[in-house]
Amino acid sequence: MDMTSATECLLQLCDEHFELEDYQSGVPRWCTGCGDNAILAAVQRLCRDEGLRPEKTVFVSGIGCSSRFPHYMKTYGFHGIHGRALPVAEGVKMSRPDLTVFVNTGDGDCCSIGAAHWIHAIRYNMNLTVFLHDNQIYGLTKKQASPTSPIGTKSNTTPRGSYLEALNPLTVTLGVQNVSFVAQAVDWIPESLFEIVKAAYHHQGLSFVRIVQRCPEWLPAALDPWMHDPAKVQMLRHPDGMQPSDGLSRIYKNQLEHDPSNINRAREIAGQHDCIPVGILYRNEEVPTYEKLRRSEKLVTPELTRAGLNAELDKYTVWPESASQPAA
Repeated sequence: MDMTSATECLLQLCDEHFELEDYQSGVPRWCTGCGDNAILAAVQRLCRDEGLRPEKTVFVSGIGCSSRFPHYMKTYGFHGIHGRALPVAEGVKMSRPDLTVFVNTGDGDCCSIGAAHWIHAIRYNMNLTVFLHDNQIYGLTKKQASPTSPIGTKSNTTPRGSYLEALNPLTVTLGVQNVSFVAQAVDWIPESLFEIVKAAYHHQGLSFVRIVQRCPEWLPAALDPWMHDPAKVQMLRHPDGMQPSDGLSRIYKNQLEHDPSNINRAREIAGQHDCIPVGILYRNEEVPTYEKLRRSEKLVTPELTRAGLNAELDKYTVWPESASQPAA
């Protein structure tokens, strides 16, 4: 048994209990009414309920309003560069498979400059939980059209209205080889948001969750038709998917029985325009994860990492004549 395993065994002997405060760091600087606040609350609740140890949990982000997420989690975090959250997270998971890794990315960060990384991350199917915060606009840089902005959206880059149909992150993801989990949530239904976040966390593979969220600053009324008319939200239900509570069912009567193992039907549902589907569209536990295909279960200890770095650096070291060089 290595030292890491021994430490894990000792920690399991303790009755660990965490509160929400154990995951809260700083005061969020998002605008009042921003959907990011609801996502943060759901994720912090998940960490508490699942007892995720902060020192074994990592949040990775790119650039944008949503990418401030790691700053508000009292865990490890990596605030990366624009569009590069997924390859950073993949590197973390590849070298430390024992860590729980989450990714928070926005519609511009993921679907524009990061689109190639997004596609290949789905294909690699590493054990990551990815939250796409989709407010359909570039918010941090003050209202430019994003790939998911609806046609006709007036912004600083499209003052006469955007000319192209919006990119659909669900249909794109469902069209990539090795996709294993796709779900959609909305920020104004906290109960279903939490249940979807929880299901994504428990999936073994890459969980892709698109969260339709409000931007009160730049698109304050964009989602009002769906918020104010429950019939425009379609709850997906199935014994192997989500089961809306009685309280939700009284409000959201538009419900559809959908088997999440049916990828063709999932693509049809994801492509509809008359309402927003909420729930698990597709799940396949049989798709192998890339890290298991490429490496053993042996953990990379600090000693192994240090030895590897030293071996590489020694190749470029200029050794004094009097010093003994390490064996090749």
